[in-house]
Amino acid sequence: MPAVIAALTLLVTLVAPGLAGAQEPAPGNNYTIATDITFAPFEFQDESGKLVGIDMDLLAAIAEDQGFTYQVNPVGFDAALQAVTGGQANGMIAGMSITDARKATFDFSDPYFESGVQMGVLESNDSITSYEDLRGKSVAVKNGTEGATYAESIKDQYGFTTKYFADSSSMFDEVRTGNSAAVFEDYPVLAYGIKQGNGFKTVTDKVPGASYGFAVAKGQNAQLLQEFNTGLANLKASGQYDEILDTYLNSDASDDDNSILGLIKSTYPLLLEGLWLTIVLTVVSIAIALVLGAIFGLFRVSTNIVLRGIGTTYVDVFRGTPLLVQAFFIYFGIPAALDFQMSAFTAGIITLSLNAGAYMAEIVRGGILSVDKGQMEASRSLGISYLKSMQKVVMPQAVRTMIPSYINQFVITLKDTSILSVIGLAELTQTGRIIIARNFQSFNMWLIIGVMYFIIIMALTKLSNRLEKRINK
Repeated sequence: MPAVIAALTLLVTLVAPGLAGAQEPAPGNNYTIATDITFAPFEFQDESGKLVGIDMDLLAAIAEDQGFTYQVNPVGFDAALQAVTGGQANGMIAGMSITDARKATFDFSDPYFESGVQMGVLESNDSITSYEDLRGKSVAVKNGTEGATYAESIKDQYGFTTKYFADSSSMFDEVRTGNSAAVFEDYPVLAYGIKQGNGFKTVTDKVPGASYGFAVAKGQNAQLLQEFNTGLANLKASGQYDEILDTYLNSDASDDDNSILGLIKSTYPLLLEGLWLTIVLTVVSIAIALVLGAIFGLFRVSTNIVLRGIGTTYVDVFRGTPLLVQAFFIYFGIPAALDFQMSAFTAGIITLSLNAGAYMAEIVRGGILSVDKGQMEASRSLGISYLKSMQKVVMPQAVRTMIPSYINQFVITLKDTSILSVIGLAELTQTGRIIIARNFQSFNMWLIIGVMYFIIIMALTKLSNRLEKRINK
């Protein structure tokens, strides 16, 4: 554990000069606002990659009215909650229902939208027309939504079970696959998706729900909250508030080309940006992991019991905990404990580097142990020191066996970047989720993204094979 803490401290120290606290606004009333990114029509990306929606337009109009500036941190609903409570963001706007339970942790603005819940089923489903038809079935809901709250309140009465999902597109896909019978969703979200051609229909009347509010951490950022309330009141008085709602709630159905070729043509700039971030995250993380792997790998085979213990602890911790937990701990836990702000990119690099470094350490250890012990003994018998023998005799032979494993770890790390979407990094997988949230074309989009991953990974595999053949000549 001391080695892990030391490694984390060192990496955080390297990036600390560019970090700043988030509990209070920067000079000039500049705020960081966390949000979801797959909750159309409240927040989603348009074809150009710009964040739009009711929440985003309201926030922009209120900021202009009140004269403050802000940066949006689109991390997803669950992560946005943690970003605010952990000090990574000053406030949150993400179609968040105002509840008594949340009031214990957050201070809310005046309500800016009155929500409600409806049940939706596939257009082709004529067997479910009411809640009574759900008995013995399961329904899909989204974490933290009014739809989930309402479904939980009536599931015992009508005899159905609930399944939770992180985003709306996954929830709809659950019903498309036939694993769940219906969705319970906030009515504007369901209505918007139906207009965009998601293949669903509503079968129940709207049930009045809670109000949506802008949130800040309890007892923090009172000025931001006051500015939001004042700006919201001004927008309602001027009529701009109604114009924003009408833009999205009464929008026409999309006529975009959603064929595979049409999607490639319309989304390739965003996909290439996501692919580039995936590659950057992978290359930088692997470069750092190579260094960490070499250091801790040598520790693992050291004759010094202290160094060997440090190496073993580091490997056990990062191989023995899920990458998702590591990402949350590094992005939310460490900054909250040490009271500073860390960018999602920095947290992603640290997470991938430490995780891949643990596996690299085992590759180094395995490579060293694969060299016959007689090589070290012969070198030492000639009066060569242990470190010199390791450097000149053992490592050159060990590297030959490590190369394929290094390439394999590169591929694994590339795929692991997809997990970093939970902290808001728009790598290739997250980019796909963002696009699907807008057009609901999950099958075609995941097919396109899967092909992109396949091409990159096959190229790396071919490179590995060529390197292995050249080394073994």
